[in-house]
Amino acid sequence: MTGSQRHRRNYTFLTFLVAIGLLSWGAFVTSIDAGLAVPDWPSSFDSYDPFNPWPRWWAITPVLAEHGHRLMGALVGLFTIGLAFWTWRGDSRAWMRRLAFGALALVILQGVLGGLRVIWVSLDLAVIHACVAQLFFALLAAMTLFQTDAWKTPVESALRPDLKRILWAAPIAVYIQIVFGALLRHPGTGIDTTLVALHLGWAFVATSFVAVLFARIRSSLPMNGLAGRLSLTMIGILVFQVALGLFAYFVLLDESGRIQPSNVQVIANSAHMVTGALLFA
Repeated sequence: MTGSQRHRRNYTFLTFLVAIGLLSWGAFVTSIDAGLAVPDWPSSFDSYDPFNPWPRWWAITPVLAEHGHRLMGALVGLFTIGLAFWTWRGDSRAWMRRLAFGALALVILQGVLGGLRVIWVSLDLAVIHACVAQLFFALLAAMTLFQTDAWKTPVESALRPDLKRILWAAPIAVYIQIVFGALLRHPGTGIDTTLVALHLGWAFVATSFVAVLFARIRSSLPMNGLAGRLSLTMIGILVFQVALGLFAYFVLLDESGRIQPSNVQVIANSAHMVTGALLFA
């Protein structure tokens, strides 16, 4: 790997890390129901000054959450613009260049969805905004992986057909669970028993798919290789996510009827969302 390739890989990984910050901030916004704390877009309180749209805006928690989320989104957007053009100029793989511009298209779409969610006061767009964020985040994770020395494309062609199928099925199952989670989190009308049942029920399905994927990788690929190491990380994230989800649910039940969620509930719900994104990625 040349110095330029190493720098581009590190830049991609840095973009991925900044995106984790953006996801975490967005989860915090949703957890405290601050998505409409700034009522206009693309301006903020009729101001186009990104750093001081309102006197002492940082002292008002919902405004800090929502406007800070916009600033973080702009930062990730700038990183992604740089990533797209650096990949276009520096990567010889046409499919990798397409992925880079796909990431740029997703981050633009994500920004527009977030803005329209505000001006249209649309919960449906809030859910779509959350789901697109997961796709963008996973794409950044994949792009980081594809630039490592350990990434070997010939390995894929040697995989057994049953492993190839579960490699598709497991992330799809996890993404469906993410969609159910987004539907459950965004209405802001308390606990919807139907959505809770769907989210909890599908958790068993998604967990089963991930467990089968881990077992298939363990039986067919060396555990000291790239796939083996990633699968161990994946199963560790899964165990933590299941435990965190149960904890978040019991906290929610314990605090049902409260006007404002406690700090414990906010942290648990936000961490559960971000850990789910890491599992999907």
